[in-house]
Amino acid sequence: MTDIIPSFSQTLEQHELVLQRKQAQILQVNMGRLCNQTCKHCHLAAGPDRKEIMDLKTIDQVIDYQKKCAFKVVDITGGAPEMNPNLIYFIEALSDITGTILLRSNLSALFDLKDDCLISVLKKNRVIIVSSFPSLNQAQADSQRGKGVFDKSIQALILLNQHGYGQEGTGLTLNLVSNPTGAYLPSSQKATEKRYRHILDEKWGIVFNNAYSFANMPLGRFEDWLKRSGNYDAYMANLYKNFNPCTISELMCRNLISISWDGFLFDCDFNLAANLYKGNEKKHLSQTKTCSFVDDKIATDNHCYACAAGSGFT
Repeated sequence: MTDIIPSFSQTLEQHELVLQRKQAQILQVNMGRLCNQTCKHCHLAAGPDRKEIMDLKTIDQVIDYQKKCAFKVVDITGGAPEMNPNLIYFIEALSDITGTILLRSNLSALFDLKDDCLISVLKKNRVIIVSSFPSLNQAQADSQRGKGVFDKSIQALILLNQHGYGQEGTGLTLNLVSNPTGAYLPSSQKATEKRYRHILDEKWGIVFNNAYSFANMPLGRFEDWLKRSGNYDAYMANLYKNFNPCTISELMCRNLISISWDGFLFDCDFNLAANLYKGNEKKHLSQTKTCSFVDDKIATDNHCYACAAGSGFT
């Protein structure tokens, strides 16, 4: 916590803003911290040696909860969710009870698995793939994510295109997400998408549907790096300086419920990383009777500035 800026809650008060929940539309499910990468910007500090992973019992509890609540979207994340051995079972179980399923992939995990069965399941169930692709520069990407990851990511995108993802008229959506490789804010969404679309097509013939750019969250490994490098206070001050009150009404935490790998409720995946339980109250999914969280309080801390800076996380 830095003392050079006011707390996020104080900033909301100064702008006469209240961060409260709307009707929950999205169920975000974190399948675990197990990952094939050790990205320097990872807010969860995920990696190959992490033991936290959602077991089958908890997966079944999530499925039962979705049957009861019928959230419009189930957003599957990690870690690398591809490394959870029950991912296919989870997707298949969700397919008949969920309008839209999202899978957040770091691409290299999808490539490393070389699992045609998984890709077939993703295609059959029209799962939207949201792919982390932080940089078009190989040296920058490998520095942030690990040696050889850039090439694997390119090959994974080519593979997905071959299966119809990102291709016009297939109904198979492929979105890209980029994060800065240093202690600065991202470029505009429009400029990022234009640049990605041009370079990926020109160099590799890769197409996609949408590209988004988001600020790095000052949590996990990125927070550790900021502090080690002496950039933490300046980064937080920059987030605060770029606070955009117009983002608050559309922040994702207002209509999203996040479930951890061990079945506890959070307001978002970032609060999960910060160990901030939903509304500052520790409650397991098995203890949750409601599907509606309208007007519930949202737990906040100063990492929330990253969601409200510039265009924000919406």
